[in-house]
Amino acid sequence: MYNIHPSKELNNLFKSKPYQGVEPSLAHFLFIGLDANYQEDIESKEIFKKVTDYHEDSVMFWRKYNVHHPFLLSDYRGDGQRYHRNFSKIGFKAEHANQISFVELLHVPTVGRNKLHFTDLDENHLAMIGNAILYGKPKHIFVSANVLQLMRDSKRFSWLSKINQTKEILPVIFSKNEKSIYKHLHFSNYGKFQLQLEKEALAIFNLM
Repeated sequence: MYNIHPSKELNNLFKSKPYQGVEPSLAHFLFIGLDANYQEDIESKEIFKKVTDYHEDSVMFWRKYNVHHPFLLSDYRGDGQRYHRNFSKIGFKAEHANQISFVELLHVPTVGRNKLHFTDLDENHLAMIGNAILYGKPKHIFVSANVLQLMRDSKRFSWLSKINQTKEILPVIFSKNEKSIYKHLHFSNYGKFQLQLEKEALAIFNLM
């Protein structure tokens, strides 16, 4: 079950673009997450205008503010900063903005803590993700353990049924036609996982 975000404007943004960054099928690096989570009252905050600007044109946003996401701006105080701070340690710059996409398995924005079940997921949205992976431009696709489990549970990614996991810092769990899916730690991890996060960030950087 999940708690859909109460903001009508935020939900409308996700209806038109159910992803963040560039369109998943056009990205070079595709990061697949669980759900896009926002603080409940974000629509009443000054930062909300920058959030909507980001969703409308993420490439322009990155080039304007020199950060890949509004949660990294000094006037944002809500959840989600750790995820994007850890992501920023990879070393992507504004010049890479048109190569990067974030897409969640859940097609709507959420609030609070959510525990997703595969029955929560929208089949058309999953089909879009699957097509982006198999037939789009992404060469490097990244999933966490929980994302991978939900993808398999959904039965929409039958080609993930047999996983040959390698032993690198970023294990390759699927490879086909010069495309690779890597299993990585979720960017919101911290503490004892920090060293592994740093190693993975360097490995992703080296893929550039």
